Amino acid sequence: MDKGYEHEGFETIKIKTSVVQQFRAYCKTISKSQSMALHHMVSFFEMNGISPEDNLGDTIANLKGFISKRSNAQIAIIKNIEKKHHNPTTAILQSLFEETAHLENEQKAQESLDFGTPALISENEELSYYKEAYFKSQEAHGRLKREMTDLLKKVKHVKNNFGIRHYRLNVTNEELETLKQKLE
Repeated sequence: MDKGYEHEGFETIKIKTSVVQQFRAYCKTISKSQSMALHHMVSFFEMNGISPEDNLGDTIANLKGFISKRSNAQIAIIKNIEKKHHNPTTAILQSLFEETAHLENEQKAQESLDFGTPALISENEELSYYKEAYFKSQEAHGRLKREMTDLLKKVKHVKNNFGIRHYRLNVTNEELETLKQKLE
């Protein structure tokens, strides 16, 4: 029995004998009752918005052949692009890499040249060099310390009645810029 239609009665339709035989043979191939086969056919036409008289065009076999031809055409296009564009570009890049490798080898050969041995200095000269560098760094440190002390003297504590307390730096823009330049 057909599911969902168990309690419905049967009606008769007048159909030509040859059409009934063809319809019954078709119903046997799809393993449906005649009522359900006809129901599915009508639902298909209504759902897809077509009528039985409409021509749907090529068969699936013809469409498969068409798609296969288009795929072969696309493969040919890709191979042509590879042959005409990618291979020459690859050759150009390869020649550039070979040229850069050649230039690097020349640079290494030039770097390997001997410029002689460096002049040796005595222990006293080395000691005086480091002593002088130490005194210069001490002098720079002292100068920076004096400048920071002067800057801190220009800081004033401000008490607000309505806001939080904060510090204000009383310097001009020129003084601030010169300080920034010294620090750099």
